[in-house]
Amino acid sequence: MTFGEQNTEKEAHDMLSYSFDQGINMLDTAEIYPIPPKKETQGRSDLYIGRWMQSKPRDQVILATKVSGYSDRTFLRDNAEIVRVDAANIKESVEKSLSRLSTDYIDLLQIHWPDRYVALYGEFSYNSTQWRTSVPIEDQLKALQELIDEGKVRYIGIANETSYGVMQFVQAAKLHGLPKIVSIQNGYSLLVRCSFEVDLVEVCHPNNCNIGLLAYSPLASGVLSGKYLDANSGNADRFRLNLFPGYMQRYKAPLAKEATTEYVKLAKKHGLTPVQLALGFVRDRPFTTSTIIGATSMDQLKENIGAFIGAPRPLPAQVLDDIETIFKRYRDPAVL
Repeated sequence: MTFGEQNTEKEAHDMLSYSFDQGINMLDTAEIYPIPPKKETQGRSDLYIGRWMQSKPRDQVILATKVSGYSDRTFLRDNAEIVRVDAANIKESVEKSLSRLSTDYIDLLQIHWPDRYVALYGEFSYNSTQWRTSVPIEDQLKALQELIDEGKVRYIGIANETSYGVMQFVQAAKLHGLPKIVSIQNGYSLLVRCSFEVDLVEVCHPNNCNIGLLAYSPLASGVLSGKYLDANSGNADRFRLNLFPGYMQRYKAPLAKEATTEYVKLAKKHGLTPVQLALGFVRDRPFTTSTIIGATSMDQLKENIGAFIGAPRPLPAQVLDDIETIFKRYRDPAVL
């Protein structure tokens, strides 16, 4: 979410109101937003949302937020040498989020990334030399249980997790009578598919652990819109990945750019916009519970929402066949 970094509060409120009027009833934020995370802007997204929420019926908005995982961003806490997912950190995070969001409860509280080491944000494989002692899953769930008992949190979920992590949470909840995770928020798009499709899809299936996928970055941070393919675009200097050099550059890797070019051509071939193709693909996957979209302008927002309201659904079989042809050639080009 870019509210508070690339967007003013008025722009944020206008986009939130438009989304609400179009039937969108879930907002996903996090204590570190806006992105990229910085001490100077941390929490602004929440503040903008909170002030907007004051004019809306609370029971008509599903409010999801995230507590940070293991991090050296000590500005997130009042007194911390390192941010962990333990009881004290979780409680402080939630209390501050509630205050910023001007609410007395969170519908879905997610652990943004694990306390233990995992391969994150484009890493190709697990590096066992990075293993570290972590807060036991049982302790994390006990802290979350306390917040549920206090009425401050309704449901819990995880994000940027692996099959191992999912099973640890599910097993600990069963063994100790603790709350069960209901969702997993992982990146999923035409450029990042394998980690979910090959492994997590079985674990999360309704017949197994029954955990819904909240797919983030369905446009690969805007890359799949095709806008980064035109280096001479008049607005290129305002695009997020250009505005913040080094940020999410995996989506602009040479192979990712090649694959994106092919997907953009495919969309044109079938009379679709690149956004309709990319969001339609994620939208129609049988394991997708919800697709998390983002925008830095009203035009972007309208185009994104239009991919759900006015676009063909489901995508035609020939479109899906052509997607698979490209996928077999490039696989996950944004995983380095």
